[in-house]
Amino acid sequence: MRLGLRLILGFFLIVGLAAFFVMRVFVGEVKPGVRQSIESTLVDSANLLAALAADDLRSGRIADGRFAAQVARAQQRDPNAHIWQFAKHRIDLRVTVTDARGIVVYASDGRDLGRDDSRWNDVLRTLQGQYGARSSPVIAGDSSGNDTVMHVSAPIRDDDGKLIGVLSVAQPNAAYAPFIAASQNAIMLRGVWLVGLSALIGLLVTVWLMRRINRLTRYARAVSAGEPAPPPPQGKDQIGTLGRALQAMRSKLEGKAYVEHYVQSLTHEMKSPLAAIRGATELLQGPMPEADHARFLRNIAAQEQRLTAMIDKLLALAEVEQHGWLQARERIDVGELLDAVVEAAVDKASLRNLRIVGNADGTLQVQGDAFLLRQALSNLLDNAIAFAPPNSVIEIRVQREGGEVAIRVRDHGPGMPDFALGKVFERFYSLARPDTGQRSSGLGLPFVREVARLHGGRVALGNHADGGAEALLQLPAA
Repeated sequence: MRLGLRLILGFFLIVGLAAFFVMRVFVGEVKPGVRQSIESTLVDSANLLAALAADDLRSGRIADGRFAAQVARAQQRDPNAHIWQFAKHRIDLRVTVTDARGIVVYASDGRDLGRDDSRWNDVLRTLQGQYGARSSPVIAGDSSGNDTVMHVSAPIRDDDGKLIGVLSVAQPNAAYAPFIAASQNAIMLRGVWLVGLSALIGLLVTVWLMRRINRLTRYARAVSAGEPAPPPPQGKDQIGTLGRALQAMRSKLEGKAYVEHYVQSLTHEMKSPLAAIRGATELLQGPMPEADHARFLRNIAAQEQRLTAMIDKLLALAEVEQHGWLQARERIDVGELLDAVVEAAVDKASLRNLRIVGNADGTLQVQGDAFLLRQALSNLLDNAIAFAPPNSVIEIRVQREGGEVAIRVRDHGPGMPDFALGKVFERFYSLARPDTGQRSSGLGLPFVREVARLHGGRVALGNHADGGAEALLQLPAA
C-alpha cells in the first residue's frame, strides 16, 4: 500500500473513531439533558399550582372551586406556539391533587378520583417531606420504556404551614420526544460534516506532504542515475532538512567525478595542439627559409587560439551542465533575441559573402535565461556560417508549433555525412570545416543541448530535404 493512501486511511480512521465516540456521547446526553430541563420546569409549575390550589383544598372545594375552573379554561386554550420547527396547539400537563392521605380528590382530566396514590414515589416522598418525582409507563405493566409520563409533586400547605395535600403535574415524555430526535439528528448531521471536513483537510495535507516526498524521491532517483534534476524541497521542516542533506551529498559526490571526467577530457583534447606547438618550436630552433619560419609561427598562433577557445567553451559547458535548473527566468521576445544574435554574426558572415535571412513573429515569447539562449543560438549560427559555401544564404525561421516555439537555422552547404548524424552532440566531436579543413573544439553543440535541456526543450541537427544542414531548437512557449 502506498504511503499516501496509508496516511489518508490512518487520518480518516483516527478522525472517524474520535468523531464516532464524541457524537455517541453527545447523542446519549441529549435525552437525559432534555428530561432534566423538563423536570426542572415541572417542579416550578407544580409548586406554583400547589400554592394556587391551597385555598380550595382547605375549604373542600378543590373539585369544583375556582382552581378547578381556571385549570379547565387553561386546558382549552390553543398556545399556537412554534418551538423550533414544531407547532404546539394544546397543553399537555395533567394536574392531580391528593389529600394528606394520598387519596386523589381532583384530576384535571376527571379520571382516577378516589384512587390511592400514596404508593407512588412522587406522592409518597412528598408526604414524607421530601422531593417527589417519578416516570411511569402510560399503560401499566409496559416495561418497554417507549411511552412514559413524568410526574413531579409539590406539597400543598395551609396558612400555618401544615401539609394538607399533594399536587402532582404530569407530562408525557412523547411531548418532547420530537425535540430530542431533532437535537440528535442535528448532532449527527454536524458530526458527518465534521468527519467530511476533517477527511478533506487530511487529504489536502497528505497530498501536500506526498508532493514534497515525491519531489525528494525523484531527486534521489536522478542522483542515483546521474541525471540533472531541480533542487529538492527547501523548507525548514524535516523534509527540507533531508532535501538539503541530499543536495549537499550530491554536490560532493558529483564534484569529484565531474572534475576527474573533465580533467581526462581536457588533457586528451589538448594533446594534439600541444604536440603541434612542440613540433613547430623544435623546428624553429634550427635554420629554415623565411617562408617556413612564418608558416610555423602561424601554426603556433592557430593552435594557441584553438586551446584558448577549447578551454573557454569547456568552462561554459561545465557551468551549464552543473546546473540542474535555471538560476533565473524571464519572458524573452524571440524576435528581439534573434535580431541581437544576427547582428553579432553579420561581420563574420560578410567575410565569406554570406547573407543571413529570416523571419520571426514578434508575438512569440519563451521563458528562460536570455544570456544562455543567446549563446546557444550564436553557436548554431556560427556552425551554419562555418559549413555554408561562400556567396550562399543562411535561413533562420521561427514559428509556433503547438505549445512550443521552433527555431530553425539552415545552411545551403553539402550537409552532414551519415556517420556523423548520431555523434554531433558528443563532447569534443567535430567535423573538418570545408574551406580550411580545421576542426572546432567540439563543445558548441553539447552546450546548445544543455541549454535546451535547462529550458525544457530539445535540439536536433540533420540534413534538409532540399540540401544543406538544418538545426532545430524547440522551446516551450511562454
